[in-house]
Amino acid sequence: MRAVLTWRDKTEHCINDIAFKPDGTQLILAAGNRLLVYDTSDGTLLQPLKGHKDTVYCVAYAKDGKRLLWVSILYDGKRFASGSADKSVIIWTSKLEGILKYTHNDAIQCVSYNPITHQLASCSSSDFGLWSPEQKSVSKHKSSSKIICCSWTNDGQYLALGMFNGIISIRNKNGEEKVKIERPGGSLSPIWSICWNPSREERNDILAVADWGQKISFYQLSGKQIGKDRALNFDPCCISYFTKGEYILLGGSDKQVSLFTKDGVRLGTVGEQNSWVWTCQVKPDSNYVVVGCQDGTISFYQLIFSTVHGLYKDRYAYRDSMTDVIVQHLITEQKVRIKCKELVKKIAIYRNRLAIQLPEKILIYELYSEDSSDMHYRVKEKIIKKFECNLLVVCANHIILCQEKRLQCLSFSGVKEREWQMESLIRYIKVIGGPPGREGLLVGLKNGQILKIFVDNLFAIILLKQATAVRCLDMSASRKKLAVVDENDTCLVYDIDTKELLFQEPNANSVAWNTQCEDMLCFSGGGYLNIKASTFPVHRQKLQGFVVGYNGSKIFCLHVFSISAVEVPQSAPMYQYLDRKLFKEAYQIACLGVTDTDWRELAMEALEGLDFETAKKAFIRVQDLRYLELISSIEERKKRGETNNDLFLADVFSYQGKFHEAAKLYKRSGHENLALEMYTDLCMFEYAKDFLGSGDPKETKMLITKQADWARNIKEPKAAVEMYISAGEHVKAIEICGDHGWVDMLIDIARKLDKAEREPLLLCATYLKKLDSPGYAAETYLKMGDLKSLVQLHVETQRWDEAFALGEKHPEFKDDIYVPYAQWLAENDRFEEAQKAFHKAGRQREAVQVLEQLTNNAVAESRFNDAAYYYWMLSMQCLDIAQDPAQKDMMLGKFHHFQRLAELYHGYHAIHRHTEDPFSVHRPETLFNISRFLLHSLPKDTPLGISKVKILFTLAKQSKALGAYRLARHAYDKLRGLYIPARFQKSIELGTLTIRAKPFHDSEELVPLCYRCSTNNPLLNNLGNVCINCRQPFIFSASSYDVLHLVEFYLEEGITDEEAISLIDLEVPRPKQDNRQQEIANSSSQILRLVETKDSMGDEDPFTAKLSFEQGGSEFVPVVVSRLVLRSMSRRDVLIKRWPPPLRWQYFRSLLPDASITMCPSCFQMFHSEDYELLVLQHGCCPYCRRCKDDPGP
Repeated sequence: MRAVLTWRDKTEHCINDIAFKPDGTQLILAAGNRLLVYDTSDGTLLQPLKGHKDTVYCVAYAKDGKRLLWVSILYDGKRFASGSADKSVIIWTSKLEGILKYTHNDAIQCVSYNPITHQLASCSSSDFGLWSPEQKSVSKHKSSSKIICCSWTNDGQYLALGMFNGIISIRNKNGEEKVKIERPGGSLSPIWSICWNPSREERNDILAVADWGQKISFYQLSGKQIGKDRALNFDPCCISYFTKGEYILLGGSDKQVSLFTKDGVRLGTVGEQNSWVWTCQVKPDSNYVVVGCQDGTISFYQLIFSTVHGLYKDRYAYRDSMTDVIVQHLITEQKVRIKCKELVKKIAIYRNRLAIQLPEKILIYELYSEDSSDMHYRVKEKIIKKFECNLLVVCANHIILCQEKRLQCLSFSGVKEREWQMESLIRYIKVIGGPPGREGLLVGLKNGQILKIFVDNLFAIILLKQATAVRCLDMSASRKKLAVVDENDTCLVYDIDTKELLFQEPNANSVAWNTQCEDMLCFSGGGYLNIKASTFPVHRQKLQGFVVGYNGSKIFCLHVFSISAVEVPQSAPMYQYLDRKLFKEAYQIACLGVTDTDWRELAMEALEGLDFETAKKAFIRVQDLRYLELISSIEERKKRGETNNDLFLADVFSYQGKFHEAAKLYKRSGHENLALEMYTDLCMFEYAKDFLGSGDPKETKMLITKQADWARNIKEPKAAVEMYISAGEHVKAIEICGDHGWVDMLIDIARKLDKAEREPLLLCATYLKKLDSPGYAAETYLKMGDLKSLVQLHVETQRWDEAFALGEKHPEFKDDIYVPYAQWLAENDRFEEAQKAFHKAGRQREAVQVLEQLTNNAVAESRFNDAAYYYWMLSMQCLDIAQDPAQKDMMLGKFHHFQRLAELYHGYHAIHRHTEDPFSVHRPETLFNISRFLLHSLPKDTPLGISKVKILFTLAKQSKALGAYRLARHAYDKLRGLYIPARFQKSIELGTLTIRAKPFHDSEELVPLCYRCSTNNPLLNNLGNVCINCRQPFIFSASSYDVLHLVEFYLEEGITDEEAISLIDLEVPRPKQDNRQQEIANSSSQILRLVETKDSMGDEDPFTAKLSFEQGGSEFVPVVVSRLVLRSMSRRDVLIKRWPPPLRWQYFRSLLPDASITMCPSCFQMFHSEDYELLVLQHGCCPYCRRCKDDPGP
């Protein structure tokens, strides 16, 4: 380390304190009662600042930390503060303007800015203050002693105060004392300067303390001392860390500034002065130091740290932090640190030895073991003696000291054994190896002389003498060549035996021979690395630094203070040897380190050059068994006596893919058959044809087939397909295309084939179907005319629209389409569609099974509306099946049963919704009618899912609401005999009690009327839904369940449905006739017949005549009409249920023509016209059979 004075100035007053601007461009000095601002680049005084009335003792600049908002706006975020004997503190901006001033009760001794928050600490003889820009006043705290110095921790959390009584007080940001450190000297050792280590790498905050007990000490934030006090032998006045905390500056009464390590080890003097040093600081992020003295002198120095290092092969030792030595293994990147705790002056390394020169001694280390990767050193010897030398070299048993022109050889015990005196200054020295105790040294002198010295020989050997001074030397591995770099930056290479200059290269600053290759060296210079092999041109690449070693493919480069191993492929020199067909030399270069591509290139070149030995080694390196087998085969043939090099080279060319060259060589050597076999094996049949010339077409076709077989075997299917097609082998071509999924090629083949070739076309279609191309498969089946396969294709691929279209054109395939379609629908839970499809396919049994399952599911899930619909569909299915005479009676029974269930579930749906849902969508009258209808219609065995409790509960509620109190009381009485769910219990009990308060009669408005006999029927009819008088069944609306004004009538025997329709449609005026009633009784029924007499004067219409009569029996007497009565009816008054056979049609006459009734043409349910139209608008279909309004009737 040495200090270079950059500039110096002198003021009239003592320099009390110094502060740098954070960017290092300006320097603030406290001198006299002024602040002086200097430009650090050249020492120019920029401006003196006047603001204090007395001596300025301290100054501090705020670091670039966290900026406060208002400070950033007003003062640009940068400021410094000064404290004076006038008891005031002034805050200045970076523009050198004073902006704030506050005072203490005593002189200000020191100031310090918090590095994070910019909180300012100002200390006087009796107290200290804390001020922040956001505070209106200064927070002051009393002190037990005079505060001389202060310093903030890196994180700005704590402030250390150094006091005159020898105490260090550590305070938090609020001024509260957290730690108190009492120095042993007490008031006899005032704390004159303190500073926290600014390093971010230290795990703990470390405080450096310098006191006038002439000691320097170190403490942790907790107050624990680190190590022991270190004696100074002078009174320290200032202490300062470098920016990264690696070094300490210390100045004081010894009139100089000393450099110490961060642990307190003195390293040297920065600059000697003529008076006490009161202050010293390091320029931020640099090696510049400023010193302020008592006599007003200010000095600005640059510290230059020289590189101290040593290198031997792959081990590099260098100085770190001035007192440590790091040994680095350049290959494994392992490092070991040796702490010397003193200034390291010189380092030398050789094999397992390491020598370190300290100020008063030399330490010799050795490795623990002979392992090349061992990095553990131990002290072997110590030479306790001070030496002055320019260079230090270590050998196995000696150390060599270079002193100007003299070399001294010392044993490890410090005894001088030999000495050599040179003619000129020694510029370079290097150990070049040898037996222990007899090593050789290579020495270069300033006068150009180069010598070789053995440590056990007094006489130096002059190798050669050149005209220019030596700068760098190295000797080749065989000791036959010498490389020299002279002071003109020229690299010169000599033959040591003949002293002949072999070659020279410009722009060199260092040189090194490859330790593993005799003819290769490298040199650096001008930012480039130059590699030279033999006498070939130099290969150049960019590289910063100096070459210090070359081992195999690794070049060791020193750049600034560090050395690194650079991996350099030896490709360029290897290709230089290959260009000259020097295969063995190229192989030696490749062994140093080239890429796999380079190895393969070397192997191929050597093989083509018929250097089988070198080629074999290279192919072994790249592990190419194929070429190794070739070389082994050629060597065996040579052993058997073959000498035809053309044949050997032809084999090589064929392996390399140079088939035409190989064929020419085969032909030249008389082995045309080998050329043909080569082309055939490689499926190069076109070349084989060219090689053979024109031939028989049959042989050509056979060759093409064989060519296709080979292409198929060697995984060239596309080529095989083309060849098979050209040879007419369509089936084989189709098989390959199908196996590889080539749809386009299959389509192309199918379209080109004739429709008579059924086998290949069928195979094409099969593969297209497998490859999910049903459209093209269908095209192929159509071409063949195979409609059955086409239908099967549509069904398998579920392309139902195409299948249906085909079924319409060809009805014979209808079963093949609709049965799979129905099964597919059922598998996908689309049961309604499946049922229709089964029905359409004529599979009535399956259709009924699906419907029964749907119905059971709907009932189980309480979807009673769906259940009604499915039962209606079941009834219609049974009616279809009943057309079969064998099943007529059974199916008709089922039809009536399912029709009755459909009506029950359709009505019960409203009851269920009313009891389960919070809001009812039905009117009370409707619910009342439905409840009565269900009670009158329910069979003895209540159908699954229908609850009598819900029906009676609904009837009771609606009866009470509509005034049918007697019926309500009856319903509540019936409920008492049934099991009632808990959720209805309270409502029923309450209703049972409250109904007792109502009259015991029903409202007459609710009593149903029989439109045939005009008899009022009771609300609860024991006979069911028939008139109690005439036994005429009531016809109910399927929506409101009102009794409709309809009377069913029957046709007289002999009148067909078609005739009846034609008679009703006539609507001719009727003549006056005398209609008499004739009652015909038989054993099974009674029939009321309207008998026509021409002279009768009464009304001939039986529906307007009095239809009620005295009847003693209980049988129902239907209304039977004749042709004359039918002719008298109006078409708009008659509704006809046109049932399909075997059922007969049903006829109904409206007795109130003005009240319109609508009958659904599908399910034949009756509705009030207004209700039906509203329901169709709401649902888009009939609410009973779900027939859409646009669908035609049955």
